[in-house]
Amino acid sequence: MEKNLETFKWLEIAREIQQLSQTGLAFATNEYEKKRYTRLTEIVSEIIENQTQLEKESVHKYLMNHPGYATPKIDVRAAVIKDNQILLVQESTDKCWAMPGGWADVGDIPSQVAIRETKEESGFDVIPKKVIGVFDANRLGGHLELFHAFKIIFLCDLIGGKPQTSDETLDVKFFHLENLPPLSLNRTNEKHIEEIKLHLLDKNRPTYFD
Repeated sequence: MEKNLETFKWLEIAREIQQLSQTGLAFATNEYEKKRYTRLTEIVSEIIENQTQLEKESVHKYLMNHPGYATPKIDVRAAVIKDNQILLVQESTDKCWAMPGGWADVGDIPSQVAIRETKEESGFDVIPKKVIGVFDANRLGGHLELFHAFKIIFLCDLIGGKPQTSDETLDVKFFHLENLPPLSLNRTNEKHIEEIKLHLLDKNRPTYFD
């Protein structure tokens, strides 16, 4: 479900109801409980339909495809620096720019997500060297997504490859850290960039966390 959702109270309420529903379904012991928790997910879908352009049937299907105890999703980003310039990719969804990265899959090693996503989205090969920060993705930057998420940003060394776009990216470029293009804020924002700058100035700077 690749749509941005406006930051309103209704979204906070919908997310909390969905969390209760998803966790309830994970521990439901009979059909009555399953029906009641499934109904909560239907209500969330109706709330989202009333507040966005999304259809409740597609939202409900999307939500039901995330079973188990409700936990935050993990977004991994690669900060790739060359000559005081940072590697950014232009997102096909909003035409703005972000560090290469994406959702971690079950079974992934976080650093391997940074390597894989950078290669897939930009064509470059990198090696993660340190964790710059672990951010609460829903409280910094752009629009909130339905699911709560944490963002891990790795400082990476460039070791090879060449610029290459993907199905998710329209362009690949290096930009000076003081002259950045419009950012895809739910993926990369000024707080992330400022923390990257501080780590470049101080190699011993500890990992940032919220």
